[in-house]
Amino acid sequence: MKYVVENLNITAKTLRFYEEQGILQNVSRDENGRRVYSKQHIDWISFIRCLRETGMSLAKIKQYMDLFGVGNATFLERQEMLVKHKLEVQKKIEEDLRYLEEINYKIAMYELQKEEVRKNPNHIFKCHGL
Repeated sequence: MKYVVENLNITAKTLRFYEEQGILQNVSRDENGRRVYSKQHIDWISFIRCLRETGMSLAKIKQYMDLFGVGNATFLERQEMLVKHKLEVQKKIEEDLRYLEEINYKIAMYELQKEEVRKNPNHIFKCHGL
């Protein structure tokens, strides 16, 4: 578990929670009762983190995992889930980029007027909004 926690930037508590929820399955234990993660587990954990970091709910991830467990009969359904999630992520990125443009504009306005404000503290800052 230590390797996974340190290298995948995930807490032991989160790993245990994923197991309890059935999101991470079939984790074996060594003779001392410590969890042993296979390469496949590590790949799943990375994928789960990817989905979580991009906003997919645990319920959706669990649904995906359950569908995966069924096998190829759910191939198209899983693909559709990922395509829908991708579109949601793209929409969020586009929205964030619009916000970033607004922040960059505001910073540019500060930069343009910085010297004037330094010379004249009563300078009226010219920028839309705040």
